[in-house]
Amino acid sequence: MVLRSLFRNARSADTEPTPSPTPPTDAGARGLIADPSRAELSGEWMFDQAHSTIGFAARYAVVTRIRGSFTDFDGWLRLDGERPESSGAGVVVRTATVDTRVAQRDRHLRSADFLDAERYPTITFRSTHIEQVGDDRFRMTGALTVKGRTHPVTVDLLYTGLVVDAFGVERIGFDGTAVVDRTQWELAWNAKLETGGLMVSEQIELEFDISAVRAP
Repeated sequence: MVLRSLFRNARSADTEPTPSPTPPTDAGARGLIADPSRAELSGEWMFDQAHSTIGFAARYAVVTRIRGSFTDFDGWLRLDGERPESSGAGVVVRTATVDTRVAQRDRHLRSADFLDAERYPTITFRSTHIEQVGDDRFRMTGALTVKGRTHPVTVDLLYTGLVVDAFGVERIGFDGTAVVDRTQWELAWNAKLETGGLMVSEQIELEFDISAVRAP
């Protein structure tokens, strides 16, 4: 699997942000799991796609919000309780799987006006720094690559817990949010409304609801 390969290569990854989702060796994670009570989080974790959501929301015609998500993605977490500064995270999203529950809108989002999924089949994120900002709240900065263009993005994270589910599977959870300006990645299509304003907001809210299981 792709994620197993990422884990095997984690220690040899370079330290500069790149479009690759390979884990950086010096990704800061001060305080992420420094509390001894969280030492059990140490290890490598894979996103459970069936129980996770990577979504977004945008204002449409000023007065309403349109939500969507991606139905195919991989993600990993590498958490180290003894050396939290070595923790990191990465995500690979398949752009063609964008889903807003409206087929015509999804085709437009996959087109060159927006994601240009044929030329750019993936969106990637790789963390570069993590800091604790509350008991269970963290701020992760990383490199987000869309349409071949990379810019920094900051994600606010809430650690929701560590459990063993009804099937005996150990899993952890994080909720995350971020706000980005889509024009930074040349997702700039728009139309002006007769009454003023834009058809689609330039500010996009990113939403993450992540359940991850230990990597085999």
